[in-house]
Amino acid sequence: QVQLVESGGGLVQAGDSLRLSCAASGRTFSSYSMGWFRQAPGKEREFVAAITWGGGRTYYADSVKGRFTISRDNAKNTVYLQMNSLKPEDTAVYYCAQDRRAGRYYSVNPEISDFGSWGQGAQVTVSS
Repeated sequence: QVQLVESGGGLVQAGDSLRLSCAASGRTFSSYSMGWFRQAPGKEREFVAAITWGGGRTYYADSVKGRFTISRDNAKNTVYLQMNSLKPEDTAVYYCAQDRRAGRYYSVNPEISDFGSWGQGAQVTVSS
């Protein structure tokens, strides 16, 4: 069983930057692709970004492409989400997630059902 703990959320103004971190423990981190999802009030959870187990491939939702960057440090068992040029519509709870299967690549952006372990979430609020 894996445990995921997000950190780095907060309240910022439009145009600012934030970096979220997700520390993993309990399973071989470097074998699993990782993802970030978000859920705004009254909306369904949606995909934000993902990175394959070795870090060689990344995937982004169109709404964040060019502004957000996902990365990982397998030596630290940590995945990051660098968020630049934040907009009020980025306001949400951001969740870190680990793929259900080791060693997977995605042909298209992954879905929520591809991930089996989730963090508790980090609130990101962007004021206009």
